[in-house]
Amino acid sequence: MLIDRLREALGLPDAEGLRGDWDFLDGVGRFAGALTPAAVLIPIVDRAEPTVMLTRRTDTLRRHAGQIAFPGGRADPEDSGPIETALREAHEEVALEPHRVEVIGTAGRYETGTGYSITPVVGIVPPDLPLVPCEAEVAALFEVPLAHLIDPANHQLREAELNGRMRRYYAIDWGTQHIWGATAGIIVNLARRLARETA
Repeated sequence: MLIDRLREALGLPDAEGLRGDWDFLDGVGRFAGALTPAAVLIPIVDRAEPTVMLTRRTDTLRRHAGQIAFPGGRADPEDSGPIETALREAHEEVALEPHRVEVIGTAGRYETGTGYSITPVVGIVPPDLPLVPCEAEVAALFEVPLAHLIDPANHQLREAELNGRMRRYYAIDWGTQHIWGATAGIIVNLARRLARETA
């Protein structure tokens, strides 16, 4: 079962370096300054066929408007660590109560070209919770089969020009939803870890 495989993989020592080449996975490029700590929650919905809960950000946000993302954000000074950051942000963004999340581990940090060091926190959540997206930040909340996300056949390598340079990045499509950038990079890294640690 996929969730059992995830528990096994995340219970092993963290494998640094899975984030891969910065241009390759982030599509932005290396950030020269100090990185800002951040965390996201990867909510695995405990269905017969597990799904992953994702959000589509509102079109009015100053940064990353309309993009597909995990609930999450930058760490607050009061946070005890990335798990608290991820759970707090998920509660703020979609009203997911922290006690409904069974945290099973963290994946390798993902460093972005925009200056963030993101710790992905993986948690299991019950299906069909009465979640309420924050209107100011989240335009939609949806689920994608976990098996689809971690299948390398669905990890599309694409190129785009940014600031006069061609950048490579991963993208994962699900119906009309287009997942790319840091979100796709985190998924690809998790899929690689799962394949590597449970081989």
